[in-house]
Amino acid sequence: MPRFIDLSHTIHDGLVTYPGLPAPRIGEYLDRASSRERYAKGTEFSIGRIELVANTGTYLDAPFHRYEEGHDLAELPLETLADLPGLVVRAPRGVRALGPELFEGKELEGRAVLVDTGWARHFGTPAYASGHPFLTREAAELLVAREAVLVGIDSLNIDDTATGERPVHSLLLERDVRIVEHLVNLERLPDAGFRFFAVPVKVRGMGSFPVRAFAMIDS
Repeated sequence: MPRFIDLSHTIHDGLVTYPGLPAPRIGEYLDRASSRERYAKGTEFSIGRIELVANTGTYLDAPFHRYEEGHDLAELPLETLADLPGLVVRAPRGVRALGPELFEGKELEGRAVLVDTGWARHFGTPAYASGHPFLTREAAELLVAREAVLVGIDSLNIDDTATGERPVHSLLLERDVRIVEHLVNLERLPDAGFRFFAVPVKVRGMGSFPVRAFAMIDS
């Protein structure tokens, strides 16, 4: 098994992550041809430009995403984002509402708990937006009570999107538990014995941002 496993989707121009949100636009502020006029002969650069909403690709939610007075991205301690002991919980395929029984008997305290639903196989297709698996309020209550540090899922949303209610976001972010959505490759991880990393850019006044999520397998 490789020591590092990438758990992030690739962001590209026009990528649709969540239906209804604008796709990223990626281009150049300064292209190589134009840069030649600014530098010595034989020296050229590309300075890229990207326009995107925060909820693009694989991203992390901080409490500010849900609560005005919650911690924003710049206030998140690195020890809650990086080198976390990881645990993968395998959800039964075909089940949408994932309750607390999924986590019973597992050591959750201080861990990044990643829910493998298999839904990432639909990413980038219309099927991804319809009928996705999600956690129930009761599952979130258990995760908070058992002191998980971060909860991730390879699905469209950690909540049911059939209504405007978002109990899982509300409960986890209220208790300062990180959320990572749109993970991928969770089936490649062992159930335990790895460290998890999902570090966003240090931006003040924002509550979500893409991450390069990855796992490092313990040697």
